[in-house]
Amino acid sequence: MKLQGIFADITTPFDHKGDIYKVKVQHNVEKWNRTTLAGYLVCGTAGEGELLATEEKLAVWEMVGQCSAPEKLLIAGIAAPGVREAVWLANRAAEFGYKAALVNARHALAETQSLYFRAVADQSRIPLILDGACPEAAAGVKHPNVIAIIGSAEFAHRAGLPVLAASALGLWPALQAGAAGAILDFATAAPYACITIWEAHRTREEEAGRDWQQRIAHAADVVSPHRYGVPGLKHAMDLNAYYGGPPRLPFVTPDAKARREIEEAFSGLRG
Repeated sequence: MKLQGIFADITTPFDHKGDIYKVKVQHNVEKWNRTTLAGYLVCGTAGEGELLATEEKLAVWEMVGQCSAPEKLLIAGIAAPGVREAVWLANRAAEFGYKAALVNARHALAETQSLYFRAVADQSRIPLILDGACPEAAAGVKHPNVIAIIGSAEFAHRAGLPVLAASALGLWPALQAGAAGAILDFATAAPYACITIWEAHRTREEEAGRDWQQRIAHAADVVSPHRYGVPGLKHAMDLNAYYGGPPRLPFVTPDAKARREIEEAFSGLRG
């Protein structure tokens, strides 16, 4: 499987009671379907996956699978501390038509990460993308069911795996350094800007790529995890006619000052 292009790390819509908002899942996915995004990461970091109960993850995977366009590649976020649970989630995602799983081992000690990844890969019915691996662990995996890694090009080269970028702040440099594509939360609110950078890379239009990277820099920083994070990203989605809605506690809705800053940053970026 070749993972190329821009994948959106999509958010999970909640209503104001905190329940999953099925109609808005469909609204967002159908709108993203009209772009040339390569696919979607579902229940990842932007999807507040670690705050979802298992049955909620299954429900969201099914909802997205039902309304996703056939050409979009679906990736399931399966962050789980135990091998048994991670394997179970990956194999349930396979039943819903997901083609890969993003597995996170930040919870594991560095010396046990390789063991964790290999054990999940041994039993998963779909291939894995590694996230949160230390360099030593990634280099020690070497498994046919592991197809990519989130990280830098140098990091991936050491592991012998294709790399996917995870930050819109450094998208153009990552692509130029050899990344096969990117999984971006920013692409949920401004997919066309991310796709434009990818197309500039693909067609070797360096000036356009650098220009668009500069254009998105402030907006990408404002909704990055060290600023307003998922709540800010959801507000940016609301600005571009997607449904962002409220985040799930302990995240809180941005205050008036934060909303103004996000609105200014995204004023020139269409959804």
